[in-house]
Amino acid sequence: MTTDRFIRIFAGIVILVSLALGVEASPIFVSSHFLWLTAFVGANLAQSGLTRFCPLEIILRRVFRMPSAAEAATGH
Repeated sequence: MTTDRFIRIFAGIVILVSLALGVEASPIFVSSHFLWLTAFVGANLAQSGLTRFCPLEIILRRVFRMPSAAEAATGH
């Protein structure tokens, strides 16, 4: 698995969980403050798309030695 794919999966799961915890119609509603987490993840994805800087990607590459999509394609 590459960092690009992992980040998309991770962001999607965090958004779905934060919506489930933050929307009053949800059976597992806790607090509407969880919607701030949804906004944070969305803002981070937008900023990452514009600047190509993603803190989670740095962590995955350094700590877990996970390759980026470009590295996986070239075999480096």
